[in-house]
Amino acid sequence: MTLDEEKLFAARLYAVRLRPYLATALFALHPVESRRVPTMAVDRHWRCYVSPAFVDRTPLEELAGIWVHEVSHLIRDHHGRGDRYAVRHGLTGPGERLRMNIAADCEINDDVFGEGLPRPEDAVHPQALHLDEGQLMEDYLRQFRLGRHTNAFAWIDCGSGADGLEREWDLGPGGAHGLNEQERDSVRFRVAQGIAGSPGTVPDGWRRWAEEAFHPPQPWRDLLGAAIRSAVTGPGLGEDYTYGRPSRRSAGVPGVVLPSLRRRPPRVVVIVDTSGSVSDAELGSALLEITAIVRAVGGRRDLVSVLSCDAAAHVTGPLCKAEGITLVGGGGTDLREGFTKALRASPRPDVVVALTDGQTPWPSSAPACRTVVGLFPRPSRSYEDDPEYEPDTPPEWARVITIG
Repeated sequence: MTLDEEKLFAARLYAVRLRPYLATALFALHPVESRRVPTMAVDRHWRCYVSPAFVDRTPLEELAGIWVHEVSHLIRDHHGRGDRYAVRHGLTGPGERLRMNIAADCEINDDVFGEGLPRPEDAVHPQALHLDEGQLMEDYLRQFRLGRHTNAFAWIDCGSGADGLEREWDLGPGGAHGLNEQERDSVRFRVAQGIAGSPGTVPDGWRRWAEEAFHPPQPWRDLLGAAIRSAVTGPGLGEDYTYGRPSRRSAGVPGVVLPSLRRRPPRVVVIVDTSGSVSDAELGSALLEITAIVRAVGGRRDLVSVLSCDAAAHVTGPLCKAEGITLVGGGGTDLREGFTKALRASPRPDVVVALTDGQTPWPSSAPACRTVVGLFPRPSRSYEDDPEYEPDTPPEWARVITIG
């Protein structure tokens, strides 16, 4: 059986008509006929391997949905994210890569199907794993393992473009019609532009992705990694005693069970400057950074608290998701109030992160924990009354990162 290219390309045009904001990516995907793939699969170089038998037996509308499904893996960089997740958590083997493929499908299938693209009966959906919708691949990976709930999905193989594991059929970086890294980034940026230009017609998952593509969160994982290491190695911080694992020194004291030191996850307090000098766009940026901070502590929302602060500090409600945070303020700025309230919290934080434009007085002494300042940039200004006036800069004891 030969590949029915006319039907395959007609399905792509149908997908472009229904999802015009993905047109650049769909046309950048180069199809390659292959009898070694079960359905359709992609590699990280933006080639799409297509089974002729699958194209022949699949209705055109459903085939269009598979086009969108496969290109979504590449747009959202599931192969790169899968590689990074595997390194961080020490995951190896095809079983873990299958789990990544399933988790990636859970992330994108909410946004792929519907609105003219029918969902295949065997498509992965979070509800089939008893999980909530609207989460990222990394979130799903923390919530399920391979077992009876995933047996029905053992056949899934969306290729190395979905999980990062090279396949035997991959043409590799030297093969024909592959995109280099700069070309792949250019395609993603064009897709983000298309999504930004289609307000109200794009699913929430794609809008969130586009916002981060235009404004990627700062490298809080690396930054907080250093802050966390400093916090947990300080005396009394980041450690606690536990009898769940007796101390090795117990052997030297017969009849006495000594507790061992246990490293606990760090607690983070985020102080958001909500004074009148901070714009709505910058407050939106702050919410993106809070999301990145939650991911940096392993997705533990219970370990992250948020204070909004202008001339006074205001405690937010429980942190469920960044979009639901209520930021109160609009007056003058005095982050000293925020630091005071943060350091009085019980239990005390290991790390304090302040997101501000810097136009505020600062505490006179360093807090008893690691401090990180995310600084919204401001142009230098001169004042008629005092041309040499300069606003207070963040103190030397804070690690300062410019946002945006």
